[in-house]
Amino acid sequence: MRRSIDTWLDRFAYNHPRFGIPHLINYILIGNVVIYLLDIYSGGRATALLGLSFGSLLDLELWRLVTFIFVPDASKPFWFIISLFFYYFLGNTMEAQWGSAKFTLFYLVGAVLTFLASIVSYFWSPLSGSYMITLSSVHSTLFLAFATLYPDAQLRLYFVLPVKAKWLALFYVFLQVWDIVSLNRAFLALLLPLLLPALLASWINYALFFWSDIAAFFRGIMGTTKHQRSKQTVNFKQATRQAQQTRGYIHKCAVCGKTDTDYPNEEFRYCSKCNGYYCYCSEHIHNHVHIE
Repeated sequence: MRRSIDTWLDRFAYNHPRFGIPHLINYILIGNVVIYLLDIYSGGRATALLGLSFGSLLDLELWRLVTFIFVPDASKPFWFIISLFFYYFLGNTMEAQWGSAKFTLFYLVGAVLTFLASIVSYFWSPLSGSYMITLSSVHSTLFLAFATLYPDAQLRLYFVLPVKAKWLALFYVFLQVWDIVSLNRAFLALLLPLLLPALLASWINYALFFWSDIAAFFRGIMGTTKHQRSKQTVNFKQATRQAQQTRGYIHKCAVCGKTDTDYPNEEFRYCSKCNGYYCYCSEHIHNHVHIE
């Protein structure tokens, strides 16, 4: 039996428990705070110096391969503080669920995919030289992972409105797609090469760790569709309509011959002990000889 890729990742994390960095998200968030404060006092030069840009890597600024992990996403103080608390909750919850090894592997794979996305953007977009890629896509994938494991968890939108994690995740994915679809055609050729690779990288990262769940979901859909189209599947409404048209009734008592057409207020039931589908009225459902 072939193993799915997420099974291999689980096996690797299980066999290498020391691979993980305990409380990894805490170190990432501390780095976010440090770089955010440096940006305030340097006019954003810290992010420009530490963010991921493949063009800068070609100039041998190799420290960016590590430092881009700590570059914050939000620029406004309010949203930055909110993101700190949010990712602190998500990261520690997911690490408690997965273990340090798998959680670290999740961020490592996300960082590698983000790096590959920066390469695609560099050769695809003329603006990539000044565009800095952060781990925002990996953070968004972390939220999708949380919503998959805890779909019914209640999250407070703007600290007020309770929303289940699965609906908030679907809405977030919709916003991600909408940001791409709603691009102005005049800027599409410039912005699409910058936004799309990082978005695809985050989705691939999610798919790698939840491949079995995704495959089971689509198998369920295909199985339902196949069952509905099968010749052995009875369409109850269609069969009822045809029976009424051909015979003039739907239910008929096997003892006294009453039909639902002649007695519309009568209650008809099928007997589970009879060998076959035999219908009886309320008078004979408990008063008849079972057919063997």
